[in-house]
Amino acid sequence: MEEVRIGFIGCGGNASGHMRQLSSLEGVRIVATCDVQEDRAQSAAESYNAEPYTNHKVMLERDDLDAVYLSLPVFAHGQPELDVIERRLPFLVEKPVAINMELAQQIEVAVADAGIITCVGYQLRYLGSTQLARNLLNGEDINMVVGKYWSGSGRGDAGSWVRQMSRSGGQLVEQATHTVDMMRYLVGEVEEVYALQTNRILKGIDCPDNNCVTMTFTNGAIGSLTASWSYDLADWSHANVLDILYEDQLIHWDASSLQVREEGQVVTKKVPGPGIDEVFVDAVRNGDDSRILSPYRDAVKSLAISLAANRSGREGIPVKL
Repeated sequence: MEEVRIGFIGCGGNASGHMRQLSSLEGVRIVATCDVQEDRAQSAAESYNAEPYTNHKVMLERDDLDAVYLSLPVFAHGQPELDVIERRLPFLVEKPVAINMELAQQIEVAVADAGIITCVGYQLRYLGSTQLARNLLNGEDINMVVGKYWSGSGRGDAGSWVRQMSRSGGQLVEQATHTVDMMRYLVGEVEEVYALQTNRILKGIDCPDNNCVTMTFTNGAIGSLTASWSYDLADWSHANVLDILYEDQLIHWDASSLQVREEGQVVTKKVPGPGIDEVFVDAVRNGDDSRILSPYRDAVKSLAISLAANRSGREGIPVKL
């Protein structure tokens, strides 16, 4: 496949970032853009010399698509994925993959039956800092992990879908899923969660604005995650941060670097990593998904943790996965 031709379902903020990255890759062309907001679809189409649509079913009737990106709000997942799967097209879908487990599992089964390449937008897995941490932890007995996602993203229009529990799942589902996924990827599978949730600051929304989640892992490690979206809106330095204790060592991980003690000194390590868009396009071009670190079937497990934590917070009980 000399040229990979891509269509987009959803042309909002995350999609625009993927479009920019794809436009910088050799042998990739965005041929179709679709959004329920016509101006978004039109603007993206003009930027990349593509054909705009407002109905994804019509876009999928094209015979020149090699792959599809789905960049959708949490509540909009479902039928678009199933329609792409029916066309047997590889797809990259933004996280989280669904608003509930029933829908995620339905799509997971459909993907398996179709045997297509999938990738979910857990792009933190592809960072150099993540792969450094993964290599250091390989074969080590991990004691504990502490994760943090503090931001101000809950501040804003109380009527936005992001701040409606029924449409976004709250911060643990829509946003801190990245941190949950990194805890899984670096530490191991989660066995049980117990969550405390409260609404202290953002009284105008029906989502918790502060979350404390404890976890037990199948390998015996324990962990905790704190998530707040009532913090300073401009400060993202406390979002997606992990401290991992193993043996007598400590790793401090974030998206930009890894800190670890070597010969009594704390050193900061940075290495480049492949971008998720490059990896996905290569998988489509070569028909080989071995470099994809976040296929759909795996991303469903990260969603399950966030949903279990929300259930625990509502019911006041530990929840097993």
